[in-house]
Amino acid sequence: MIRLAVPARRRFLRAALTGCSALGVTLGITVSLAACASSTFPFIPSHYTFSQQQVQEAVQRKFPYQRTVSQVFDVALSNPVVGMLPDANRVSVKLDARFASPFLQQPVDGVFTLSSELAYDPASRSVILKAPNVDNVSVNGQAQAYTQQINAAAALLATQLLTNYPIYTFKPEQLQFAGVHYEPGTITILTNGIRVQIVEK
Repeated sequence: MIRLAVPARRRFLRAALTGCSALGVTLGITVSLAACASSTFPFIPSHYTFSQQQVQEAVQRKFPYQRTVSQVFDVALSNPVVGMLPDANRVSVKLDARFASPFLQQPVDGVFTLSSELAYDPASRSVILKAPNVDNVSVNGQAQAYTQQINAAAALLATQLLTNYPIYTFKPEQLQFAGVHYEPGTITILTNGIRVQIVEK
């Protein structure tokens, strides 16, 4: 009886883990992987994947945002749209902007796009935006005469607003099991999400 029970249990375990793996590939989100870590078969997956929509929701919490830059421009930012740049392994954020200044007869609208690499911050257990750069600034009408100043204002805002901003925070139980501690490793930008490798600490 014991000889029969052990192979059967192994087959059941193998089938369960295979099912979890397939579920993770199919859904491609953190929830699917967490669901596999049940009380019956607890384990730490080799990676977590979270979706572009999850990043969008995290970034969107920072907006709308308004600030006066260098006592010259009042800048209002809204409607962030997150994109994935897998070839550059970066995340992009496109923002609607509204600029007002004593130098302008009336407020003008514009759009600026920034991109950022990602990094893991152990203190907060978070994947964060690291060193965002403004890639493009587009403004309408008379504001074009002040493109250089607007670019500088946009770069300053991007640095202050989004540097080290967390887009995903791990729960403690996602990074430890049976007394062994784990941590995120390589972060890879996919076409529709972000994959974070999990390695033993």
